[in-house]
Amino acid sequence: MANEDNNSPVANGNGGADAAGPQLTVQKLYIRDSSFEAPGAPHIFQEQGQSRVELNLGQKAQQLAPGVYEIILTVTVTCKIGEKTAYLAEVQQAGIFGLSGFDPQQLDMVIGTYCPHVVFPYARQTISTWSSRAVSRPSCCSRSTSNRSTPTT
Repeated sequence: MANEDNNSPVANGNGGADAAGPQLTVQKLYIRDSSFEAPGAPHIFQEQGQSRVELNLGQKAQQLAPGVYEIILTVTVTCKIGEKTAYLAEVQQAGIFGLSGFDPQQLDMVIGTYCPHVVFPYARQTISTWSSRAVSRPSCCSRSTSNRSTPTT
């Protein structure tokens, strides 16, 4: 039994490279580029009307080395009130993936669907944080001044 454990891919140090079948590893997730703009602030927040949110997604893949790919998911969110832009947020969330053992059709499918699926929640969190902070009142400013005590002399 000890010999079986020593011959496992992890025990002999090759990390599973000899294992049969396709292998996928997430090596790194990071923000490649990001921007947030509120071009009409502060006046846009005085506008009346229903806000409209537009979401655009794009993706790009490039091979960095044999079996190593960078996948970039671009998420752009534009919020408008009428025809005026309240804010525009864009993030390029990227990941470096190790992919081996896939046939060409499987590889295209993994690069085009699975890898962006892994990256998307990180981009969504960034956009969500920015947009909620851009249009909310900071908690430190929401206190009522009537509860403050006045100094007595």
